[in-house]
Amino acid sequence: MQLHLDEIAARVTAGAHAILILDQPAGTCQGPQDPSNISLLQLPPRAPELNSQENIWQFMRQNWLSNRIFKSFDDIVDHCCYAWNTLIDQPWKIMSIARRDWAVVGQSI
Repeated sequence: MQLHLDEIAARVTAGAHAILILDQPAGTCQGPQDPSNISLLQLPPRAPELNSQENIWQFMRQNWLSNRIFKSFDDIVDHCCYAWNTLIDQPWKIMSIARRDWAVVGQSI
């Protein structure tokens, strides 16, 4: 995780500051050290409604993966790949699902 944070920090525009939102799955180890140009915002544990990725996963299940009978493991993988590829062809959909007004720069609360 530390290497990942260091890589992100190296790509933040000079003079800018980034906020990285992290979930807190059960059993996580001690957190990494924040680089000086990144703040880590820890979501509360067991609060999937605050994690935008959970909403993306729910959208995929509701639209392409639920109420199906899969014939095999490969069939499951094929359906998941189809769902993922269909979703990434719709970046506007991802943005509308994952957007949080409180996380937009310059947005007044």
